[in-house]
Amino acid sequence: MTNKDLEKLKYPIGKFECPNNISKQHIESWISTLEQFPIRFEALVKHLSKEQLNTPYRPDGWTIRQVVHHVSDSHHHSYNRFKWALTEDKPLIKAYDEKLWAELSDSKSAPIQMSIEHLKAVHYKLVNLLKAMSEEDFNKCFIHPETNREVFLNYNTGHYAWHSSHHYAHVENIMKQKGWL
Repeated sequence: MTNKDLEKLKYPIGKFECPNNISKQHIESWISTLEQFPIRFEALVKHLSKEQLNTPYRPDGWTIRQVVHHVSDSHHHSYNRFKWALTEDKPLIKAYDEKLWAELSDSKSAPIQMSIEHLKAVHYKLVNLLKAMSEEDFNKCFIHPETNREVFLNYNTGHYAWHSSHHYAHVENIMKQKGWL
């Protein structure tokens, strides 16, 4: 497998490219993606067998089960980051090692439905929060300790809409490749 092929498997929809000027339409579109994602994701994965859930989406990649649990964990962290940025002045957030989290027993063997239900709840709360935010709110930020850079909430909204579609594509692509769709 070439590096180009592996890169396409890692980033099936490409890397996140944030527009220089984030418009109200961008925000609305991203919120819509976030609102619809948990139901779309559940519909994609809910009928998979244990064997299918334990299939990696790419060589040396996470299994579908790990991807589902990762998305739930990641979006939970993102929701907390929104709340911190809205209630504190440029808070320094805590990073987590997503690769190590994906190796924990809940990510490797627990039923995916618990993460699907968690994801539905987190997105319900997140979307409700996002819809109530002002333009000023979207210009608030947090500091990410790994880069020591400000992450603005308008950017973070787009990034997590992309993150949703990114992992959906991981799962959908392996399902198509295996003939499960």
